[in-house]
Amino acid sequence: MTSLKLGKQLVDQDHPTYFVADISANHDGSLERAKLLIRLCASVGADAAKFQNFRASKIVSDHGFKMLGGQLSHQSNWEKSVFEVYEDASLPWEWTPQLLRECEACGIEYFSAPYDLEAVDMLDPYVNFFKIGSGAITWPAMLRKVASKNKPVLLATGASEIEEVRRAVEEILGINPHLVLMQCNTNYTASLENFRHIHLRVLDSYRSMFPEVVLGLSDHTPGHATVLGAVALGARVIEKHFTDDNRRQGPDHPFSMTPSSWREMVDRTRELEYSMGSSRKFVAENEQQTVVVQRRCLRAARNLNAGTILEESMLEALRPAPKGAIMPFDMERIIGKKLICDLPRGEHLRWTFLTDAEETE
Repeated sequence: MTSLKLGKQLVDQDHPTYFVADISANHDGSLERAKLLIRLCASVGADAAKFQNFRASKIVSDHGFKMLGGQLSHQSNWEKSVFEVYEDASLPWEWTPQLLRECEACGIEYFSAPYDLEAVDMLDPYVNFFKIGSGAITWPAMLRKVASKNKPVLLATGASEIEEVRRAVEEILGINPHLVLMQCNTNYTASLENFRHIHLRVLDSYRSMFPEVVLGLSDHTPGHATVLGAVALGARVIEKHFTDDNRRQGPDHPFSMTPSSWREMVDRTRELEYSMGSSRKFVAENEQQTVVVQRRCLRAARNLNAGTILEESMLEALRPAPKGAIMPFDMERIIGKKLICDLPRGEHLRWTFLTDAEETE
């Protein structure tokens, strides 16, 4: 897997997982609330605050959704029409420079997912990288438009077939080599049943198929299981929705992380990163003493005088095993050897205490 920079931070297998707090529509139409959420996510370990720039008329067809005969999936619980919800949740473009300044003041990155082509150009002066949502994976014009800005691209791959992913990846990489490919499931119902549909092992397929990209996870499940699993499988960018209260009214609040759960997610991930360590098996630095106290070595089962020809019955395997002691697996090698010094009962045996039986003292 390659490396890339998201703002000032290098993202690869040798650096900490990068956490994106998707504030999305959780600003609830208030600029001050959006700024509050930026400050909150920064205080609990987010590396970036992400927003979504959509305009209702540019993302959904009011007629099209009405012709479906009813609202589907997570939208079935919305009291307003899909078009009205998107209208209410849209982010005014004039907020952009103020959101950027707030993020800069908090020491985190500001970026956004554009949902129409004009939004890409609007955002370009303000962001160091872009997000493309799962719904645009079959929209080549958007893929090319974002890729053409020559900034890192985070691509979510929810609700898509592998050939659709391959086509989108090739579309982007043909223009721009800086890609984070994110496994995603786009069911936003917060149901525990969704864990059966996350399919984290897709990350293994992505690593094999696209070795030149950075792996990530865009997730909407509660808790930390999917995040920790994804990091263990090599994901280096994690995106989760963020709010301060899951009970607030709005399309994204119910499945968003809160400050306390976000902090715990980051802390548990850091512990996992430390735990992953090296693929080389060796006695770890903090085991240098336990390797002595837990292992057995060969010790005299009774007082043995110099000149004794060793037999197995004269020795027993007991803890501890100081450095230089003879291990039980060498028992056959020392049978028939002669002691050149007295060995009191319980004392450990060393190679320097032994000589061949036929050698003269």
